[in-house]
Amino acid sequence: MLDIEVIRADFPILDRVLPNGKNLVYFDNAATSQKPQCVIDAMSNFYENYNSNAHRSNHTLADEASSALENARNQISNFFGAKPENMIYTSGATEAINLVSYGWAKNNLDNGDVIVITEMEHHADIVPWQELSKEKGVEVRYVPINNETFMLDMEAFEIALEGAALVCVTHTSNVLGIRNPIEEIIKMSKENNCKVLIDCAQGAPHEKINFEELGADFLAISAHKMAGPTGIGCLLTSNERIQEMGPFMTGGSMIKKVTTDGSTFKDGHAMFETGTPRIAEAIGWGAAVEWLGQFKMEDIHNHVHDIAAFAGKEMTKIPGIKIFGDPTNKDSSGAVSFLHDTIQSQDLALLLDQGGYAVRTGHHCAQPLMDALGVPSTNRASFWIYNTREEVEGFITHLKYICERFA
Repeated sequence: MLDIEVIRADFPILDRVLPNGKNLVYFDNAATSQKPQCVIDAMSNFYENYNSNAHRSNHTLADEASSALENARNQISNFFGAKPENMIYTSGATEAINLVSYGWAKNNLDNGDVIVITEMEHHADIVPWQELSKEKGVEVRYVPINNETFMLDMEAFEIALEGAALVCVTHTSNVLGIRNPIEEIIKMSKENNCKVLIDCAQGAPHEKINFEELGADFLAISAHKMAGPTGIGCLLTSNERIQEMGPFMTGGSMIKKVTTDGSTFKDGHAMFETGTPRIAEAIGWGAAVEWLGQFKMEDIHNHVHDIAAFAGKEMTKIPGIKIFGDPTNKDSSGAVSFLHDTIQSQDLALLLDQGGYAVRTGHHCAQPLMDALGVPSTNRASFWIYNTREEVEGFITHLKYICERFA
């Protein structure tokens, strides 16, 4: 059982009073989560006490920085059920997906090969494949959603698999909060000899992800949506796939030897971690997974689901409000996308902000999904571990006032 008040005490920003005098109520967790004090302290401690570049010099601070960077790798990879050698540090899930595109697909796919993605993908899992299609002539197939259930059309997915080489699917939609049937998708894909990339940016904060048990070839993850800092994430991949990859970026750290005649590269994850490592960020992410490790991810999911389901039910009672997705679904991640039929989404967000409520507005970097839904944008309230039912009750009251006053 989660003690939410104790948890909230770990997040200093939740005591913030906005310039208009309203207490902050943060409902934008699908964009980025807030950070507990231990993450802030871990990063500050690095800068205050042993700031140095890792894997370069032979002095005390450099040794401490190198050890901290690799200890964080051990913590993070273990949290996701992967071996440290199968984890590549990236700037986030976006770079991780691009790494698969430029580091693996560019070297292993060719003209006529097929990549299967879905209408509900984030732009980070669409644009790299469009660019690869222009460069290499690969075909990109889009699996639609069912506009009644908002779920992925699995019959269409099965048809799309024919002749495919790579399947790229979001674990959980950042717009709809819907968790895709990832286990079934991986099984079907493997039966059709497809490699599989799963975008876990939205899934990782809400359930226990185990890379080896899932059996995907690639997993892309961001730290900042799961209590970690911005600017870091990782790609988890198998030894076999790493051996098929070439470097995405080149420079220092990732080389064995450089001469005027050419260069040779390091093996394994080191080939893909060029330049100065994200040392402070890695340390912060390590602290974040250690903090998360004190809870059962199932308990976090159940808490988030309960308040999201309550929010969704209450919001549908407000005249003019339409919900996209089903926050009452047991697999919902706590993202509730909505619109009012006469109040513009941008105006609605500003009016909510006047009450202290931080929500997301726009196309959520998912314009093909917006097109499928028939709308240009939505508002989105997204909840996480530190949010409370009382906050949602206040939100509903303020939303009702807005709709009555301005509709």
